[in-house]
Amino acid sequence: MNRDDLAARIDHTVLGPETTLADVQSILDDADEWGMNACIPPCYVAEASEYAPDVLLATVVGFPHGQNTTVAKREEAVDAWQAGADELDMVINIGRLKAGDDEAVTEDISEVVAAVPIPVKVIIETALLTEEEKHRACEAAAEADAAFVKTSTGFADGGATVEDVELMAEYLPVKASGGVGSYDEALAMFEAGAERIGASSGVEIVSGAPEA
Repeated sequence: MNRDDLAARIDHTVLGPETTLADVQSILDDADEWGMNACIPPCYVAEASEYAPDVLLATVVGFPHGQNTTVAKREEAVDAWQAGADELDMVINIGRLKAGDDEAVTEDISEVVAAVPIPVKVIIETALLTEEEKHRACEAAAEADAAFVKTSTGFADGGATVEDVELMAEYLPVKASGGVGSYDEALAMFEAGAERIGASSGVEIVSGAPEA
């Protein structure tokens, strides 16, 4: 995979609790220079959209624990879209899934998907789930017409693994996120079936790829 093709599949990310507007602008500068997308906190979407209008801009919903009410997630999604977001990464209600309330999980996702005309990626937080729960989470996302499933928020112990990407790719396109920090690691995720990578190390990943 050459550098240009790879860059378009990287969501260069900054989502930490201490993230400033200057941090976001630095990520956007990198994304613009290297041809990557960007994933940033929702409070900066309007400013980011104006600052870097040519960068595909993703933001998060119900982040990082997914325990917001469905109404709150829906309103957050609409607000982000109206502020200029091109894609949304929403966290499932992990507790509902673990309790076996798959109907509530599906409805939670469906409400967000239906509220906005942009792609919604569903973060299932694989590090917290059993194998059976991962399947059920992906089934809920697919039933709710999500565009992608995503491995991780980056805030739980553990991130993307080849095995999880292979499992998730049976259902929907996969965004592998969490712990992917090099070109070789990204390539392993793509070979496992990932379509997109989310990483704070976007420049390191892309610069490690062949130029042609």
